[in-house]
Amino acid sequence: MRKKIIAGNWKMNNNKSETKQLISSINNLLKFRDNLRVIIAPSFTNLESAVGYSSDSFIEVSSQNVHHKTSGAYTGEVSAAMLLSIGINIAIIGHSERREYFNEDELLLFEKVKTTLDNGMEVIFCFGENINERRANKHFDVVSSQIKNVLFKLKDSEFKKIILAYEPVWAIGTGETANPTQIQEMHSHIRKLIAAKYGNKLSQSTPILYGGSVKSNNAVEIFSNKDVDGGLIGGASLNSEDFINIINSI
Repeated sequence: MRKKIIAGNWKMNNNKSETKQLISSINNLLKFRDNLRVIIAPSFTNLESAVGYSSDSFIEVSSQNVHHKTSGAYTGEVSAAMLLSIGINIAIIGHSERREYFNEDELLLFEKVKTTLDNGMEVIFCFGENINERRANKHFDVVSSQIKNVLFKLKDSEFKKIILAYEPVWAIGTGETANPTQIQEMHSHIRKLIAAKYGNKLSQSTPILYGGSVKSNNAVEIFSNKDVDGGLIGGASLNSEDFINIINSI
């Protein structure tokens, strides 16, 4: 049975003291459930502190990014081994903001995924169509291509370390949200895609999260879809009460 997952991507927000305060607030409201994983992704500068602040809880800490090389002359970058050394075992890869603002293409994303997996870490892999692709009814093709061109180069044993996060670009930070039917259709499509490549057993064990303006007032409806295993939460994860309400919706 797949575990439910709620992950909070804090993006470029919160200094060290704000990070400590937010984790403390979440901890005070969070109740342990053995079928649930709660993950937060603070900024690079606060990752090690976040691991310490979360040591007495079941909150897991992820990085928002990772470099595609193991080491070298890459000024300002952070490797998977560096993350592991401070207790980080998960990395977000492929977020639309990284694709758009930092020109991360599929070849680079594959290298990032492979290097991260080779270091024994898990990957939260993000993908999703933009509004023009949705309006042109190309969303299934776009998502299929994004998954196939990066993840379908992996062995079965490697794919088991992947958490998928479907995030329609047109619904990220816009206040727009795909409706439950649209979400379930896409998540079902993704699961069938995995089954065709890796078999039904791996498909059924792969968590598929939804991201895109998830809020406490729409979370129950979104998470009620049978192929939705949780959410990758942006802005709402920066408020402890909102984040807990979303967690309690699953």
